Amino acid sequence: MSSFLPWLDRSTRAFWRVRGRPVDLAGEHRWLAAPVHDAQTVGDGWLRAAAAAHGGTVVEQDGGGLLPDMSRLDGPDFRAAGLRPEIRDFYEHTSNWRLEVWTQWSPLFRPGGEIVSRLFGRRVQQLALPMRPLDVARGMDSRVAAIVGADGEQRAAGWIRKLRATGGHVYSGCYSTRLLPRSGQPSVHVAFPLEAGNVQVFLRPSVLPDGALALTSPAGAFGDNGAYVVVEHRGGAHAARIPVHETFRVFADSEGTLRTDHVLLLWSAAVLRLHYKMIPATT
Repeated sequence: MSSFLPWLDRSTRAFWRVRGRPVDLAGEHRWLAAPVHDAQTVGDGWLRAAAAAHGGTVVEQDGGGLLPDMSRLDGPDFRAAGLRPEIRDFYEHTSNWRLEVWTQWSPLFRPGGEIVSRLFGRRVQQLALPMRPLDVARGMDSRVAAIVGADGEQRAAGWIRKLRATGGHVYSGCYSTRLLPRSGQPSVHVAFPLEAGNVQVFLRPSVLPDGALALTSPAGAFGDNGAYVVVEHRGGAHAARIPVHETFRVFADSEGTLRTDHVLLLWSAAVLRLHYKMIPATT
């Protein structure tokens, strides 16, 4: 089995090279430039190489956030000033919050999710989606590591999430803002590094009437908000848009507790629903 898995990884990357299109990550398609890893097991091993690419360092400190300021997303369709203060605080000081999470898989997609989790997610310690409610019963630990440039400015942030019950990595994502080529509205950009490639999601932000935050990766054309796979091979790169769409609604409930509803769809079919409860670490 162990000798089969590297072949499986290489075959998967070959599939995406055939499925995708050649891209110039240093030029026309710079918007797809994001961290990759150089080994099968990902975890948080990509952080220092990502920082070195910016000529900077990795900085972990109390109060670190996924975004240094939500106003970096300000544009024609979004104003951070309209958000509830606690939502801004969560994104700007993420490490000051604790997470509780619940999961519910669609019965139709759960067998496929189990296969992907066993063959890829848990083995490579990346995108290891929880399969059962009890997997997350003890909660999820998270840590934020800022990727800081030589000028001291935060370029991106690594958000590393682990299951408390097992210590296994669930997600290891690189968070920043990015402007897509055909848009004047900045998007939330999340890249999940993998060996010789990554999975990327571009999320369109909007403020809801109650000050809640909506993030969506809808269907669209290449270059629009959505999900992409990028693979690197022999000095070149290929990218493909994939039919995975996500919606997040970050809101405060009637008791003032911060919560998030997260729905993952394949085309228009709901695959997985997650619900997060976010609690200030000082409470």
